[in-house]
Amino acid sequence: MATEAFEEIVEDFEFLDDWEDRYRHVIEQGKAMVPLDDALKVPATKVDGCASQVWLHPIIENGVFRFDGDSDALIVRGLIAVLRMLYNGVPVAEVSAIDARAELGRLELTDHLSAQRSNGLRAMIERIRDVAAENA
Repeated sequence: MATEAFEEIVEDFEFLDDWEDRYRHVIEQGKAMVPLDDALKVPATKVDGCASQVWLHPIIENGVFRFDGDSDALIVRGLIAVLRMLYNGVPVAEVSAIDARAELGRLELTDHLSAQRSNGLRAMIERIRDVAAENA
């Protein structure tokens, strides 16, 4: 069910034995993202439930879901990049069928995040699923 981009990060993680290397890789993915325009960092795009400042800007074109996002925390920005790999390019009607917990479990991410980060990740996934459901 995962996108080709997500499968690529799964493969990358298979080569990174050490969690610290994986953590750095997630951060690098976030650094590589184009920053979200400040004009899009508004209450409507802000994700509640995250310890950090997080904004997700969904874009649905021709029935295909994608989003851009940003955060003031490097690791969270990296998590946004990972979620973009998981969801961007998926038909909006199929977003809810993605088992994000299982897919992220393949990366063992949730095993190494603090409770606050895990809650924030869940909040981001819920926002993605809610927006997709509203537009399916």
